[in-house]
Order: sequence, then structure tokens, then C-alpha cells
Amino acid sequence: MMQTKWPTISLRTKLLTMFIILTAVPLIIVGIISYMKSYQTVWDHSIASSSLIAESVSRKIDTFVQDIEKQYVELADNQSVLHFLTTDGDTYEEAKDILNTFNLLRETYKFTNKIIDVKIINRYGRGISERKGVYKRSTDEMKNKKFLNILNNPNEPLIISSDHTSEAKHPTVSIMMAVKHTITNEVIGFMTIDIDAALFKTFCSDAKLGNTGHFYIVERKGNPIFMPTKVKNATHYHLKNMQTVLTNKKGNFIEHSNQGRQFVVYSTSRLTGWKVIGEAPLNQVMKAAYDIRHFIFISVFLSTLFAIILYFFISSRLTRPILDLKGKMEQAAAGHLDTKVINHSQDEIADLGNSFNIMLKKIRALINNSIKEQKQIKKAEIRAMQAQINPHFLYNTLDSIVWMAEAKKSREVIELVKSLSHFFRITLSKGRDQILLKDEIEHVRNYLTILKMRYNDIFDFQIDIDPKIYDCNILKLTLQPVVENALYHGIKNKRGIGSIRITGKDILKDQIRIEIIDNGIGMTEEKLADIRSQLSSDDRDHLNDRGFGLNNVHKRLQFYYGKPFGVTIESTYLQGTTVLITIPAKRS
Repeated sequence: MMQTKWPTISLRTKLLTMFIILTAVPLIIVGIISYMKSYQTVWDHSIASSSLIAESVSRKIDTFVQDIEKQYVELADNQSVLHFLTTDGDTYEEAKDILNTFNLLRETYKFTNKIIDVKIINRYGRGISERKGVYKRSTDEMKNKKFLNILNNPNEPLIISSDHTSEAKHPTVSIMMAVKHTITNEVIGFMTIDIDAALFKTFCSDAKLGNTGHFYIVERKGNPIFMPTKVKNATHYHLKNMQTVLTNKKGNFIEHSNQGRQFVVYSTSRLTGWKVIGEAPLNQVMKAAYDIRHFIFISVFLSTLFAIILYFFISSRLTRPILDLKGKMEQAAAGHLDTKVINHSQDEIADLGNSFNIMLKKIRALINNSIKEQKQIKKAEIRAMQAQINPHFLYNTLDSIVWMAEAKKSREVIELVKSLSHFFRITLSKGRDQILLKDEIEHVRNYLTILKMRYNDIFDFQIDIDPKIYDCNILKLTLQPVVENALYHGIKNKRGIGSIRITGKDILKDQIRIEIIDNGIGMTEEKLADIRSQLSSDDRDHLNDRGFGLNNVHKRLQFYYGKPFGVTIESTYLQGTTVLITIPAKRS
């Protein structure tokens, strides 16, 4: 019997199953517990907040009624009002005084813009109102049910909505109260205040219950005082549990209707006995709990899915390529810079491998360039040292001192020795690479003085440097090689007295330009092109005698100051050469 070999995938499947169990099961348990706790918390919070909103509307109604009762007390104590209600005759002044009292009521009442009309009427039908003035009702009208109700219950205000009186031309709520005689306590008349029903609409509109929920107000028997239009026009606005609402002072319940489950909360006005009822779809009130449930379900599902994807991604797409890359990095760290990552995909790890290959290539190139540059710098340093102390220049100068001394030219000998001393003092300059421009000019001046005394009949020189730039720094031995080229390759190759002129000035705020101008033999266009090519080239092994000095100065300037600075050259054959040196204006 052949032994069954488990494929490689089987171990991954076992690990994946364990990974999912360890990840998803705790998430599901935590999710269920969290949902149960959060649902109960949200439910309690919703009940509490909804009850507070309903009670807030009830308190607004009570405050409104209290304000009306205060105004009633003031009117009932007014002597003009009492006189009007107890007598049949009236005067213009008395009616005017009553209307002024009405106006005062409006000014002291905060909802004055919601008062439609204020009126008083005695038991015989004679009345006065803001709108009608003084008027008379028939005896039969005074036997109206609402007046009889007030007479039977004189201590309680009668509140009538416009839906229950044919006199209302627009939605109003009328508050009627009995006016009693201050001595006999007998009912002598009635006071009615008509309030715009929009006031109660404001109370209910300010209260929010869910997104589409609403509040409405019913009186003690369940008849509506205020009801939103969308509820008033519906045929199902009467609650199935209305009796529960009318019996209890406050509470909440869930009612099943054709539109689904509705959350109902209610509260009772302490002064009026009105019921403030709020309704909203249950799914809106409990939206937070449902959102939490959905979030938990989605989180568990996405976490499980993420666990599966993460496992496969790590095991099959990340681990092996990263380990391969790690091995190549260790080889590179050990010094094997010729190693290379071979990619088998086109993902981010492959990009990382390509970047690693490019990095190693650049490192190898940088190392090679660094080795080459170090060799070139070493050559330049050696040649710079050779240029600093030219044995032939020293020997020839000493010979000149000897023959001048033999010729008894003591003054010339002293001047020549001083110039030579100053020349070598600045040449050495305590090993510094940079010196002041003033010292560099002095160095060149000493050099030219020595050469002029040796070659008195072939050249003259002039130095014209702006004193403002004397305190700027310059690389040591920048000007002397250029002046040496001008003399030996320019002036000595031309008959007649030669001239070397050195000028220097600021050309920009941060740049200095120095010009060495000679009237020597100059250069042909081919020779000038060759010199310029040498200046722009990094090859130092194929420089001629004239190009070496200029190139040495140029490369040293660019090495210290950067590419924008260095040496440029202009020349015309048989007319002369101008060398321009540009350096930064850096002061000590």
C-alpha cells in the first residue's frame, strides 16, 4: 500500500484554519456581547432623551398657561374691566382704558405676536375685544355650551382648539376663564384670549424625534389640540393604545401599525392635562444600535477575510521574496557588491529588488569614481606642490642676486631679496589653503617684481584691484600660475615690450571677477579650443605645459567653490590673451 503524501498546501490549510478560528471566534463572541450591551444602552438612552423632549414640550405648555393666568389676574383686578362687566352703560374713556389694558398685556407677554384677539364679555352678552371693539351678543348665544361649562367650573380655564369651534377662521386655541366679583365671588363675565395655533406648532417643531418623527398635542379626552398636517391628513393617526396614554401621566411603548413598528413616547402637561405625544419609526430611534450591529457584522466578516488574505499574502507573496532579498543584502554587506536580485514577479517586492540592484550598481560606480578622483586629487596635490616651489625659478633668482651683488648693485639686491622673501612667505602661508585676496595680490606683485628685475627689457605690469574686495578669501596660488603662463607662453614669444594687467572687482553681490590681461602672442582658434576643452575635461593626463597651469587652477576652484566658479579664457592671435577668474565673495 502506497503512503499518501500530503501536498504542500495541506499544512497551509491547517495553519489557515487555526488562524481563522483564533481570529474570528473571539471577534464573534466579543461582537455579540458588544451588540447586546450597546443595544440596551442605546435603548435606555433613547427612552430617556425622548422622555426629556416630551417633558420639555409639556413644560413649555405649562409656562404658556401660567403666563396667560398672570395676565388674567391683572385684567380681573382692573377697575375699568369690573365696571364694564357689572354695568350696562359704558363710556368711550372706559372702553379706551380697557383696550389700553389689553395692549399692556401684549407688551408684557413674551408670545405677544401669537395673540390673535383678547376679549371680555359679561353674562348679558355685552363685550369688548381688540378686533371688534364694543359689541353685543344675543341671550341665546350666551347659553352656548362653552359658557355653561365655564359657569359650572369657574375655577378651571376652558381651552378650545379651532377644530372644535365654528367661529375659528384659521387655526387658533382659545382660552376662556371666568371673571369673578372680588367681593361676592360671583361669576360676572368671561375673558377669552385667542392664541395662534402656530405657537404650539413651534413647541412641537422644536422637538426632534428621529429623522421623520413628530410630536402632537391632544386634550384630556384625546381630541387634538395641535397635530402636524401629515398626521392630520392620515386616517390612522389615532393610537391603538390611546387609552393608555390618556390614563397615565407619562411613558413609552412600541405600537405596531401599517407603517411598521412605531416608537411612542408621551408626557402630560401639569396645568392643562394635555398629552404631548411623540411618534417615530423604531428603526430611526434605534439607528445607533442597528449601526453598531451592522458595524460588528461587517467588522467580523472583514476581519476574517483579512486574516485569510493576510495569511496567503504573507506566506506566498512576501515571505519568500523578502528572504531572498535579505540574503542578497547580507552578501552585499559582506562585500560582494556584484550580487544581483533576480525577480520572478512584478509587484512591490520586485520593485524593491530592482531598486536594490540599481543601488548596488550606483555604489560600485561611486566607489570606482571615488578611487579615480582620489588618484586625480593626489596628482593635483603633487603638481600643486611642484608649482609652489619651482626649483628653476629659485635657481635663476639666486643667480640674479649673485651677479647683482658682484656688480655692486646693493639696492637691487635688497629689493630682490625682499621680494623673494615675501614671495615664499606667502607661498607657504602656514599651510593654509585659503588666504586673503590682498595677500594673493602681494604674492603676485612680488613674483612679477622678481621677474621684471630679471627680464627688465621685455615686460611691464600693472595691478588694479578694488580695495573693497581685499578682505575676501581666495585659494592660495590662484593668480601666480596664470601670470606665469601669460609671461612664458605669451609675452616671451612676442617681440617688443610686453604688458601684464591684473584687475579685480565685484560683478554681483556674491561674486568677484579677476582678469589677467596680456598683450602677448595670443592663441589661434584651434589652440584656444584645445585649452577650453582641457578646462572642461576631467582627463588630467593629456595636458600640455600651458594647459596644466590653467587647468590646475580651474579644477581647484571648482573643487572648493563648485561648478559656477572657475577659469574662462579669451584670446586673439597676435593680440593677446585674457584669463577671467570668478570666485565667490566670501570674507574672513
